[in-house]
Amino acid sequence: MNTLALEIAAPTAESVTLTNDTLTVELSDGRSLSVPLDWFPRLIQATQAERKRWKLIGLGRGIHWDLLDEDISVDGLLAGRPSGESQASFKKWLTARQDTRPKRITTRKARRR
Repeated sequence: MNTLALEIAAPTAESVTLTNDTLTVELSDGRSLSVPLDWFPRLIQATQAERKRWKLIGLGRGIHWDLLDEDISVDGLLAGRPSGESQASFKKWLTARQDTRPKRITTRKARRR
């Protein structure tokens, strides 16, 4: 007996847009998916320049930010899952990030008399 298997392809990401409070992903099936940026603490902590440096991975099944060591899957977004990172992991990342940021050096101009 032959059974017909119907395979439905999961949509993939085609583009990503970030604002100060929203992550929007354009999907291959024509949908746009927007979620609160608060779902992803590393993206909240990122600068605009860091947020813009994303790339699609896994043939569009995920989004990766090298500078932030952040990966977000399309399946997770479709399921409505925010970041699964533990508070301890995020705190460790945040501490390391603060330790590696360049320190501002202020100099005092010499007074001329």
